[in-house]
Amino acid sequence: MSADKSTSWSYAEDLPAEDEVMLRARERSFELGVTPIGPGVGAVLTVLAAASKAQTAVEIGTGAGVSGVCLLRGLGPQSVLTTIDVDVEHLRAAREAFSEAGSPANRTRTISGRAGDVLPRLTDRAYDLVFIDADKPGLPGYVEQAIRLLKPAGLLIINDALDKDKVANPASRDATTVVLRQVGKALRDDDRLASAMLPTGDGLLVAVKK
Repeated sequence: MSADKSTSWSYAEDLPAEDEVMLRARERSFELGVTPIGPGVGAVLTVLAAASKAQTAVEIGTGAGVSGVCLLRGLGPQSVLTTIDVDVEHLRAAREAFSEAGSPANRTRTISGRAGDVLPRLTDRAYDLVFIDADKPGLPGYVEQAIRLLKPAGLLIINDALDKDKVANPASRDATTVVLRQVGKALRDDDRLASAMLPTGDGLLVAVKK
């Protein structure tokens, strides 16, 4: 990356302004040992959620609620966010963030459990948006479940899709990198989807179900 390109990337990442609700959610993330999405990714999530006009959304990997707040701020006032995490402390912190953000309790559904166990119980073609920010070994299964869950024109978003820039390097063969590289190619070649890789944050892989 050229110096100018690197500077532009940093400028774009730091441009969004975050309020006290987001800053407190970030503090809880660090206290729990969770790495939250950056401001740039958060801003893109809000824009994509708003542009999609989603009424029903699923988040795989709640963290401490940073990404959930960003999604809720883009979703409409009648929309519902279902968020899944295996750690009950993460869900508790997320509920606190959602409350501080002014989101009514009936707009969020927090589910404790492994995504691989929870997702098959959700209804086919019932969701407008799925955001995945979870363990990478499980990603292929999560993606296939997400495609099942999405309505036509539904939006799939995968965080950390460039794996600290290693996905673009063919010589990098870390297990996580290989999985992400395979998922990116699979979405590109899937006739059910139209996909694109955004360099925001550590990469956002975005796909729309045809």
